[in-house]
Amino acid sequence: MKLARIERVSGKCLHTGAGLALLLAISSSAMAETVEVTIKKMKFQPQAITIKKGDTVRWVNREYRQYHSVWFEQVGDPEPEYFFPDESYERNFPELGTFPYRCGPHPEMTGTVHVVE
Repeated sequence: MKLARIERVSGKCLHTGAGLALLLAISSSAMAETVEVTIKKMKFQPQAITIKKGDTVRWVNREYRQYHSVWFEQVGDPEPEYFFPDESYERNFPELGTFPYRCGPHPEMTGTVHVVE
Protein backbone atom coordinates (compact mmCIF):
# COMPACT_ATOMS: atom_id res chain seq x y z
CA MET A 1 0.00 0.00 0.00
CA LYS A 2 1.29 3.43 -0.91
CA LEU A 3 1.44 5.83 2.01
CA ALA A 4 0.15 9.36 1.79
CA ARG A 5 2.61 12.09 1.03
CA ILE A 6 1.75 15.33 2.76
CA GLU A 7 3.49 18.54 1.83
CA ARG A 8 3.20 21.89 3.53
CA VAL A 9 2.92 24.89 1.26
CA SER A 10 2.29 28.27 2.87
CA GLY A 11 1.02 26.58 6.03
CA LYS A 12 -1.51 24.39 4.18
CA CYS A 13 -1.39 20.63 3.77
CA LEU A 14 -1.53 19.20 0.27
CA HIS A 15 -2.39 15.51 -0.02
CA THR A 16 -1.46 13.41 -3.01
CA GLY A 17 -4.18 11.27 -4.68
CA ALA A 18 -4.17 7.98 -2.75
CA GLY A 19 -3.26 9.78 0.45
CA LEU A 20 -6.45 11.82 0.46
CA ALA A 21 -8.55 8.70 -0.18
CA LEU A 22 -6.79 6.94 2.70
CA LEU A 23 -7.42 9.84 5.06
CA LEU A 24 -11.10 9.93 4.09
CA ALA A 25 -11.44 6.18 4.67
CA ILE A 26 -9.77 6.45 8.07
CA SER A 27 -12.00 9.34 9.15
CA SER A 28 -15.15 7.50 8.00
CA SER A 29 -14.28 4.37 9.96
CA ALA A 30 -13.34 6.47 12.98
CA MET A 31 -16.86 7.94 12.93
CA ALA A 32 -18.52 4.50 13.13
CA GLU A 33 -20.22 3.81 16.44
CA THR A 34 -21.02 0.79 18.56
CA VAL A 35 -24.63 0.67 19.71
CA GLU A 36 -25.65 -1.56 22.60
CA VAL A 37 -28.76 -3.73 22.90
CA THR A 38 -29.44 -5.28 26.30
CA ILE A 39 -30.96 -8.72 26.72
CA LYS A 40 -33.00 -8.84 29.90
CA LYS A 41 -36.24 -10.51 30.99
CA MET A 42 -36.23 -12.56 27.77
CA LYS A 43 -36.36 -9.43 25.57
CA PHE A 44 -34.04 -7.45 23.32
CA GLN A 45 -34.06 -3.90 24.71
CA PRO A 46 -34.66 -1.90 22.56
CA GLN A 47 -36.38 -4.32 20.23
CA ALA A 48 -35.80 -2.16 17.12
CA ILE A 49 -32.85 0.12 16.53
CA THR A 50 -31.73 2.41 13.74
CA ILE A 51 -28.02 2.77 13.11
CA LYS A 52 -25.79 4.22 10.41
CA LYS A 53 -24.05 2.19 7.73
CA GLY A 54 -20.75 0.89 9.13
CA ASP A 55 -21.87 0.91 12.77
CA THR A 56 -21.58 -2.12 15.03
CA VAL A 57 -24.26 -3.48 17.35
CA ARG A 58 -23.25 -5.18 20.60
CA TRP A 59 -25.84 -7.37 22.31
CA VAL A 60 -25.10 -7.80 26.04
CA ASN A 61 -26.72 -10.65 27.99
CA ARG A 62 -27.93 -9.23 31.32
CA GLU A 63 -29.99 -12.27 32.30
CA TYR A 64 -29.38 -13.99 35.61
CA ARG A 65 -28.89 -17.52 34.20
CA GLN A 66 -30.17 -17.73 30.62
CA TYR A 67 -28.13 -18.13 27.43
CA HIS A 68 -29.13 -16.55 24.10
CA SER A 69 -28.06 -16.07 20.50
CA VAL A 70 -28.59 -13.34 17.92
CA TRP A 71 -29.56 -15.11 14.72
CA PHE A 72 -30.05 -13.33 11.40
CA GLU A 73 -31.82 -16.36 10.00
CA GLN A 74 -33.75 -14.50 7.26
CA VAL A 75 -30.54 -13.31 5.58
CA GLY A 76 -29.22 -16.87 5.52
CA ASP A 77 -26.69 -16.66 8.34
CA PRO A 78 -25.99 -19.78 10.39
CA GLU A 79 -26.95 -19.52 14.04
CA PRO A 80 -23.99 -18.15 16.03
CA GLU A 81 -22.79 -19.63 19.29
CA TYR A 82 -24.85 -19.01 22.41
CA PHE A 83 -23.61 -16.42 24.86
CA PHE A 84 -24.20 -16.45 28.57
CA PRO A 85 -24.85 -13.83 31.29
CA ASP A 86 -22.36 -10.93 31.18
CA GLU A 87 -21.12 -12.03 27.75
CA SER A 88 -21.79 -10.21 24.51
CA TYR A 89 -22.06 -10.69 20.76
CA GLU A 90 -21.17 -8.09 18.11
CA ARG A 91 -22.00 -7.63 14.45
CA ASN A 92 -21.00 -4.89 12.01
CA PHE A 93 -23.48 -3.58 9.43
CA PRO A 94 -21.67 -2.38 6.29
CA GLU A 95 -24.81 -2.39 4.10
CA LEU A 96 -28.08 -0.45 4.12
CA GLY A 97 -31.30 -2.31 4.86
CA THR A 98 -33.57 -3.82 7.48
CA PHE A 99 -32.24 -6.88 9.28
CA PRO A 100 -34.65 -8.89 11.44
CA TYR A 101 -33.18 -11.29 13.97
CA ARG A 102 -34.26 -13.67 16.67
CA CYS A 103 -32.85 -15.66 19.54
CA GLY A 104 -32.14 -19.22 18.40
CA PRO A 105 -33.22 -21.05 21.56
CA HIS A 106 -36.07 -18.57 22.23
CA PRO A 107 -37.79 -17.81 18.89
CA GLU A 108 -40.34 -15.55 20.56
CA MET A 109 -37.51 -13.08 21.21
CA THR A 110 -37.19 -10.94 18.10
CA GLY A 111 -35.58 -7.68 17.09
CA THR A 112 -34.76 -5.55 14.08
CA VAL A 113 -31.76 -3.49 13.01
CA HIS A 114 -32.49 -0.70 10.51
CA VAL A 115 -29.34 0.54 8.76
CA VAL A 116 -29.50 3.98 7.14
CA GLU A 117 -27.03 6.27 5.36
